[in-house]
Amino acid sequence: MPPERLIRSRETLEEFRLRLQPLRVIDEYETLLEDLFFIRNPRFKFDENHERELEAFIDEYKGKQRLEDLGEWFYFPWNHSLVHYLPEDEHFEIRTARNKNLIVEAEQRSMYNLRVAYAGLSVGSHGALTFGLIGGGKIIHIADPDTLSPSNLNRIRSTFVDIGRKKTALVREQLWELDPYADITSFDDGVSKDSMNDFLDNVDVLVEETDKLDLKILLRLAARERRIPVIMATDNGDNVIADVERFDLEPERPLFHGAIGDVDEHTFSGFPAHHLPKLATKIAGQDFVTERMLASLIEVGKSLYSWPQLGNAATLAGVVIATALKRLACNEPLPSGKFDVSMDAALDPDHSSPHTAKKRAMGRARYLAALGLADESV
Repeated sequence: MPPERLIRSRETLEEFRLRLQPLRVIDEYETLLEDLFFIRNPRFKFDENHERELEAFIDEYKGKQRLEDLGEWFYFPWNHSLVHYLPEDEHFEIRTARNKNLIVEAEQRSMYNLRVAYAGLSVGSHGALTFGLIGGGKIIHIADPDTLSPSNLNRIRSTFVDIGRKKTALVREQLWELDPYADITSFDDGVSKDSMNDFLDNVDVLVEETDKLDLKILLRLAARERRIPVIMATDNGDNVIADVERFDLEPERPLFHGAIGDVDEHTFSGFPAHHLPKLATKIAGQDFVTERMLASLIEVGKSLYSWPQLGNAATLAGVVIATALKRLACNEPLPSGKFDVSMDAALDPDHSSPHTAKKRAMGRARYLAALGLADESV
């Protein structure tokens, strides 16, 4: 359920409050105006003698109206809070002011106007929330059939208070509290063949972070048909493997950069179950997957009930996704390909030494062989 907005032509603020009975009323409108004053008058930021100018700014802003009659009031039913916001353009102005001039105004508008579909809200939640944090994506589609489980809490920014709640609800609530003007469509049952058209309708880019390989294929086939680019970030130990498929520019491009051949849902259904770890490794990027990740994949279903993921890598994946979306929105270079975003390489001075690289390659080859990928390893 989205936040409810006060419609002043229908009821007064007092009537709105009496009807909804909020547990909290948050009215920091004067604080918002103070921020707006400094944003529009930066010369006063380091001048302590600005009280007169600030008072004049607020007086001019409100005219003869009361502050409570300005802006917009939103009621958030999930936490029973009634919150006072600036009008949409001014809310956007204060929310993105500290992005300048790392992001210029035209770029910021392009980011806000980028229509994004997020499929899968484990790693995908970090992408959605990080892009939202930097002022991206007013129109958003989110999809995930799952509820939050205790084991998710090593990588999803939530708490045990939210166990059992829908992942879609947790993401949309955070996004709406950040920007109540956002237009969010939630697919609480995930994406299926029946909902695919609605999920991808009028979107500019797909962020694909689902767990099921057959759904990964279906989503890419649908995106390619519609010439929608696909972004994916795969956590890899402490690192991330980023994938960009520019189906908008390359409508004949093979899925997954051709890593598993010319595959569709019918050929995929013919793969035996024990081949799935092998396929997942090829899709993720066998040249980049760390030794510990490969060793862990071999143990799934034996000593591990699922593949491991770390919160720091999931957070990094969100940064990678948001940065790719920013580049796409701002028409900056963003080619198709697979990219290794490696904290190991950045922080370990011995990572690229010949001895360490050889040792790493030998270990990777051993685990790839156990997955049936020996002949294809680097």
